[in-house]
Amino acid sequence: MLTDEYRYKILNVLQQDPNISQRELAKRLGVSLGKTNFCLRSLIEKGLIKAENFKNNSNKVKYLYLLTPKGIEEKISLTQCFLKRKLKEHEELEKEIERLRKEVSDTK
Repeated sequence: MLTDEYRYKILNVLQQDPNISQRELAKRLGVSLGKTNFCLRSLIEKGLIKAENFKNNSNKVKYLYLLTPKGIEEKISLTQCFLKRKLKEHEELEKEIERLRKEVSDTK
């Protein structure tokens, strides 16, 4: 299953490094090569990325993963959602830290 978090992470990595191999992408994401392949195929089917073949110096076929205009829009939307969620987590963590500080100071 392709979650918003993985979709965001994949689109982010591909935008920064479009000629990354699936193996390297899997390593960066901390998932299996099979899951990475599944996710890339899903993103291609949704029209968020396109894969173009090219040959490198050792004559092996590689892919160049490019975000489509739809993929760029999706990445912006996911970034906004991701940022909103992380800010909420940050606020909750700050409240917890403040509560713990108060608890510690009350015991002194």
